[in-house]
Amino acid sequence: MDTRLRGKLQLSARLDVGELLITPDPDAPRLTRAVEGVDHMGQPVETRVVEERPLTIFLNSREIVTAMTIGDYPEYLALGFLRNQGMLGDSEEVTRVDYDEELDTVVVRTAHETSYEDKLARKTRTSGCAVGTVFGDMMEGLDKVELPGGEVRTSELYALSHKINRIPSLYLEAGAIHGTVLCQRDRPLVYMEDVGRHNAVDKIAGWMFSEKAEAGDKILYTTGRLTSEMVIKTALMGIPVLASRSGFTAWGVEIARQVGLTLIGRLRGQRFVCLSGEERLVWDADVGAVPEEDGKHRRKGAGKG
Repeated sequence: MDTRLRGKLQLSARLDVGELLITPDPDAPRLTRAVEGVDHMGQPVETRVVEERPLTIFLNSREIVTAMTIGDYPEYLALGFLRNQGMLGDSEEVTRVDYDEELDTVVVRTAHETSYEDKLARKTRTSGCAVGTVFGDMMEGLDKVELPGGEVRTSELYALSHKINRIPSLYLEAGAIHGTVLCQRDRPLVYMEDVGRHNAVDKIAGWMFSEKAEAGDKILYTTGRLTSEMVIKTALMGIPVLASRSGFTAWGVEIARQVGLTLIGRLRGQRFVCLSGEERLVWDADVGAVPEEDGKHRRKGAGKG
C-alpha cells in the first residue's frame, strides 16, 4: 500500500487515547453541528446533530458508488467497502489510496485492473440505511466460509458491553448514528461510527485489510440490528462472533446458523440472547454481579439528541 496512506492512518491511531487503537472523537467539529429548535414544551433548545456528506469511491478509473457518510476515515471506508463487496481479494495489491477532501472522492488503485461489471449488474438494495448494498456473489461465497471454533466467555461479553457503552462517542453525544467495534476478548480495539451501520463495519474491514489484522480471535460489536448483510459481512471478514445491543432479523439468524457464526443480540446489562453458535459460549459470569444498564451512558454535560 502507498506509504503516504499508511503513515497518515497510523498517525491517526497514535493520536487516539486509552486502550483503543482507534476511538471516536465526538468533539471533532466536522462531524456534528449545533442546531436550534424547540422542545415538546415549545421552549427554545439547541442540540447537536450528526453531519452527513457524500463520498464517491473509485476503483482505479471506475466510479463504484457514492456513499453518505460522516466523513471520517474515508480511506478505510473505501477499502472496506471494496473488500466486503468482493472487489478486493486477499491477493490484490493496493498500490495507492488517494483522498480528495475538496471533491469528496477516494480513489483506490491496484496493481492490475479488476473486473466487477457483473457484480454491479447484480446489485440489490437491502433494508440497511445509507449505502445498504449487497451483491449476489456475496451469498455465493458463504459456502466457502470456515469460521474458527474457540470460546467466548460470558464474563467477557458483559465486560465489553460495559466498556463500549461508556466510551465517549457520537452515538452518546448526538444519536442518529451507528457504531461498530472490533474487539479481542474483553478489549475493544477499533471503534468506528457512521450514519449507516454498513459504513461503520466497512471502516473496520478497511482497517483490518490495511493492517493485515487477524480475524479468527475477534468479536464484532455493533449498535445496529443484526441483519442478513451484517451477518454476511462479518462471516466473510472471518470474524466468528457478532454481538449487538439491538435485535435480529430472521434471515440474519438463518445465515448465521448456516455459516456457524455466534450471533448475540439484546446485549444490555445482565441480559443477552444467543440465536446461533451457542457452542462457543462459556458460562462463567455471575449474572447477579453484573450491573443493570440505565439507558444511554452519556458524558457529563452532553446534550440530548
